Amino acid sequence: MARRKGLISKLLDARAQAKKDQEAAERRFHQQMLAEQRKTTAELNRQAKQAEMQAKRAEASRLREETLAIRLAEKSARENAQRQQAEERRRATVERLATQQATAAKQEAEKAEQSRRLAEAEFRTDAIAAKVADFKNLLTTRNRQAGSATLELEAALTHGGPAAFVGRLQHVLAKSRYPEGLAGKAAALYEPNSRELLVEYELPLQAAVPLVTGYRYTKAKGMTPVPRKEAETKRIYADLLARLTLRTIAEAFDATHASTVAGIVFNGYASTKDKSTGQPVRPLLISINAERDKFAQVNLDEPELDPVLCLRNHLNAIVSSHPYDLEAVRPVVSFDLSKYKFIDGMDVVAGLDSRPDLVELTPGEFEHLIRQLFEKIGMKSWVTQASKDEGVDGVAINEDPIVGGLCIIQAKRYRKIVGLEAVHALAGVMDHKRAAKGVLVTTSWVGKASRDFAAANGRIVIIEGRNLRALLKEFLDLDVLIGLENPPPGWTTSDLGQPH
Repeated sequence: MARRKGLISKLLDARAQAKKDQEAAERRFHQQMLAEQRKTTAELNRQAKQAEMQAKRAEASRLREETLAIRLAEKSARENAQRQQAEERRRATVERLATQQATAAKQEAEKAEQSRRLAEAEFRTDAIAAKVADFKNLLTTRNRQAGSATLELEAALTHGGPAAFVGRLQHVLAKSRYPEGLAGKAAALYEPNSRELLVEYELPLQAAVPLVTGYRYTKAKGMTPVPRKEAETKRIYADLLARLTLRTIAEAFDATHASTVAGIVFNGYASTKDKSTGQPVRPLLISINAERDKFAQVNLDEPELDPVLCLRNHLNAIVSSHPYDLEAVRPVVSFDLSKYKFIDGMDVVAGLDSRPDLVELTPGEFEHLIRQLFEKIGMKSWVTQASKDEGVDGVAINEDPIVGGLCIIQAKRYRKIVGLEAVHALAGVMDHKRAAKGVLVTTSWVGKASRDFAAANGRIVIIEGRNLRALLKEFLDLDVLIGLENPPPGWTTSDLGQPH
């Protein structure tokens, strides 16, 4: 029993021991497991710490890199900003220098331009002053070599007659040097019997006188003209015309011999346009009959000589009181009838039928009829010789001291219209003969152009056929016919003395 108890006790002890061993083994396993777990945990912790450390190191590295990148970026930005600022400062400096240079260049250019314009103003002013001075020097700068042509002109007159003489004289006068714009054209005629030279000269218009005294330049107003006073302009123009007249006459006298030319008739015209009609007009501004001896008393080289007073007071010239307004004067009139060749008068009226036809009269009879008409009107009248009458059919004198004068008559016994050239020819003869008036008497009629020309001339009277019939009836109690085939425009058969 005891043995059995011992076995059971052993079994129990063994079981207890086994249990203890098992428990010990479990504890060891558990401890081992705990140790493994701790080890694993430690390893995991170590790895986690290591990973954390690596992560921290990586983060730190990233942060360092980011910080470095930021710093580099900031540095680059600062450097860029510095470079940009430096570039802007450089650009501003360049622009400032360029602006300064441009301003300086502009100022220099303005100074140069101002100097140039000032010089230009001075030059233009000097040119105007020189031009006016040339006007005053016209007499002293005249052609003093004209006298060397005297023998040449005498030879031309001897061998070629008046026309050749005048041609050579015009050539001599053309050699005279004038300031620019003043060389006027001159035409001439020569009368050997009276030893008179007629010179027709083209005078300049007032535009030849500068309307300004000079030019002034200021930066504010630029180039501005300095206007000449109107009174001064008029005085210079009148003085200029007088000097041109005296110079031309002086050179013509110097070029001719006293035995050939005893006097010079000078007519100075100005060609322009009538502002009211637009038609060309040619007013006479100066007319003078200069005798050689009297002209020789004038000292043209005297600085104190007043050309206008010389013409008016000493040489008795007819000078326009207002040449700047182109106020015309009447030409000088000389009643020297010795230059015309007259024929004895005949009484045509006494031999006419009761109703004579004017166009059936001979030219001589018609001219004498006109002479008798003018005498009956109250004028002294003569008929010129048919040969070399220079376009003058008759001469009449009105002895009224105020409105009288020499009258040139042209008698045209025509059946057709009298052309404009006949009126032009009459005007030329009037100027040549220095006549106060010209009368064109015709059995026919003239055109509108002829009437307009006569009206513009102011000294030409046209007596057409129907007016002639009325005058013959009134003053000679002569009822005449005019044998025209058809009445001219505007006429009736009664104007011709014919029945309706």
